[in-house]
Amino acid sequence: MVADTSLYLLSLLLLLPLSLLVTLFFLVRPRHVTIPIKSRHVFITGGSSGIGLALAHRAAADGARVSILARDLEKLESAKQSISLATGIDVAIYSADVRDYDAVKSALEKAGDVDVLVCNQGVFVPQELESHDLEEFKFMIDVNVIGTFHLIKAALPGMKGRKDRGPGSIAIISSQAGQVGIYGYTAYSASKFALRGMAEALQQEVIAEDIHVSLIFPPDTETPGFVEENKRRPELTSIIAASSGSMKAEEVAQKALSGIKSGKFIVPCNFEGVMLSIATAGLSPQPSFLMAFVEVVAAGILRFAALCFQWNWYSSIERWHTKKR
Repeated sequence: MVADTSLYLLSLLLLLPLSLLVTLFFLVRPRHVTIPIKSRHVFITGGSSGIGLALAHRAAADGARVSILARDLEKLESAKQSISLATGIDVAIYSADVRDYDAVKSALEKAGDVDVLVCNQGVFVPQELESHDLEEFKFMIDVNVIGTFHLIKAALPGMKGRKDRGPGSIAIISSQAGQVGIYGYTAYSASKFALRGMAEALQQEVIAEDIHVSLIFPPDTETPGFVEENKRRPELTSIIAASSGSMKAEEVAQKALSGIKSGKFIVPCNFEGVMLSIATAGLSPQPSFLMAFVEVVAAGILRFAALCFQWNWYSSIERWHTKKR
């Protein structure tokens, strides 16, 4: 009798996860696809330095036809030369400010139809809300959010008109500050959280055209801009953000391009990012039934872990203010 009960319980323990896996296999949407890169047109903004330049190097090395857009023509020329020297590929460069829709549209018309659009441009000025300059806040929203809207709107007609060229991709570079709010990131987090809402809605709008959206969440990344940003970063911001560490631009580019190729919607870049992505999955689309299984099973555990992180962050804030007093 005891043996029969044990066998029944063991069978139940095996059957439940297996049933969940089978259910999720049929349930997840959109379906998993592979996004080809070789011999396709990859258009990258913010491509003259940092993550954008590293992505351009990798896409060119993979055999893509690469176009990069940024504001500074001199930096664009330098980026073009470095990519050519490293890969032997001649990339197209376009100078435009993403806040100017007409300039963005003109650049994309000259570049031709895009298969993979990477919206990588971004600005970051860390500051407490009370101390933030309003013009700086508006600048971040204009570049990070409105600029991304401009790029996608200008590129979509050509992307939808692609014929027999396989699935397309729109990749949006967000930030881990677009998954969780951090002290000193009130304006920046607002701009990056907005990208998530845009990406989730956009995926529903373009899936019928076989266009797949990827939302990439890098941690602090060692770029020229990051060095300048750190000079203004509040002390508490550095203490709290240190829990996720930092990455090199080349490492982020590798993770980002791999996620784009795999057709992932959420693309984390480090271990902490994976945990954060599972914890904040919510109603986001999930093409992988295996990842969906992990999200379902780990949700409760990671909510507890998130509460532990919050306890640590608020304890740090309390200690910092006590010390200042």
